[in-house]
Amino acid sequence: MKLFKSIIVTTILLASTSFAKVNINTANVDELSALKGIGEVKAEAIIKYRTEHGEFKSIEELTNIKGIGDSTVNKIKADIKLKGETDLSDVGQ
Repeated sequence: MKLFKSIIVTTILLASTSFAKVNINTANVDELSALKGIGEVKAEAIIKYRTEHGEFKSIEELTNIKGIGDSTVNKIKADIKLKGETDLSDVGQ
């Protein structure tokens, strides 16, 4: 019975998780540019910031980059992550 409950909980968690995410700590310019409101210039600024300051510790840290404010972060929050591989299959949907 414990195994069955564990399988159910895992299934529910996976079903509620979006798998399309851009890892802002590893993404290249093209991958970052796929995000709504992030063009090539902002993508390059993200990479420059990451190079100078190390990996992002939080998504909100993006607001330290000139031209990226709270509203931009709120728009892309569902499509970005800090760990794992980038998957562009559902970004922006």
